[in-house]
Amino acid sequence: MIYLNDDLETFDWQAALPLLSEQRRQQCLKFKHELGRKTCAAAYLLLCQGLRREYGIEEPPVFEYGEHGKPAIVGHPEICFNMSHCREAALCVLSDRPVGVDVESIRRYSESLARYTMNDREMLLILKARRPEVEFTRLWTLKEAVVKRSGEGIRNDMKHVLDGLKEAKTEINEKKSYVFSIVY
Repeated sequence: MIYLNDDLETFDWQAALPLLSEQRRQQCLKFKHELGRKTCAAAYLLLCQGLRREYGIEEPPVFEYGEHGKPAIVGHPEICFNMSHCREAALCVLSDRPVGVDVESIRRYSESLARYTMNDREMLLILKARRPEVEFTRLWTLKEAVVKRSGEGIRNDMKHVLDGLKEAKTEINEKKSYVFSIVY
């Protein structure tokens, strides 16, 4: 199930603090800027909402972390989830199988970054696109979701991360200037 908040301007992160686990509260407060604190809290509250609706879990979840930092809910190894946030949106997906998600702001296109992270086929898609910055962001969110699903995180060679990708969903919101992808 997908839980999305793309109305973060009205989100009151300070009022949300008491609703977070102590662990997540400390993580949110580590962000230097208010935007980071806001999006961190918003993503976690989406997870809490999903856990209530889908599993009847009322307590704020506490995380344990895998070898490369992928979170899991203590006491609930059967629940797979992933969260992401950017300036415009916070996102959480719950699933009964491994899942990775990424949401990114649509920003100015950088061809040097694209050439560093994209293979020849992906570069062609970007260069032929009506809006190269949107296509780059779409491909990047897919790549990030793949490595988040596996738990390995960003790696030096991101060019072939999408090779063999079977099941993914991408949504582009040009009006609010973000893209998100989900990979199962």
